[in-house]
Amino acid sequence: MTTYRSPTCGCCKAWVSHLEKAGFATKIIELDDLAQAKRRAGVPTAYEACHTALVDGYFIEGHVPAADITRLLAEKPRARGLAVPGMPVGSPGMEVGGATAEAFQTMLIAVDGSASVFASH
Repeated sequence: MTTYRSPTCGCCKAWVSHLEKAGFATKIIELDDLAQAKRRAGVPTAYEACHTALVDGYFIEGHVPAADITRLLAEKPRARGLAVPGMPVGSPGMEVGGATAEAFQTMLIAVDGSASVFASH
């Protein structure tokens, strides 16, 4: 997996650590401006988050749990990728000591750019 992130983003580092603990091999590419990487990957603007990863032809946008990525790679749906828009507290990499975790959804982005709920957390 290749992850594009800002050099100053701490939550991105924590998300990569989450993936590595789940067994994913990761390569980090630090960029000051991620817009071009997001456009090349096909991430719709409405689903953008702070980092973008690429794995097996899919994009992974934002704080997507490793279990959702594992499921995506096992099921291999015809899609662009997965996204967790924004930065929900309690999502992988966004654990905040003492803060109540927010409910969030992982969205499956179809080839046509439409989205559907892939998983709820």
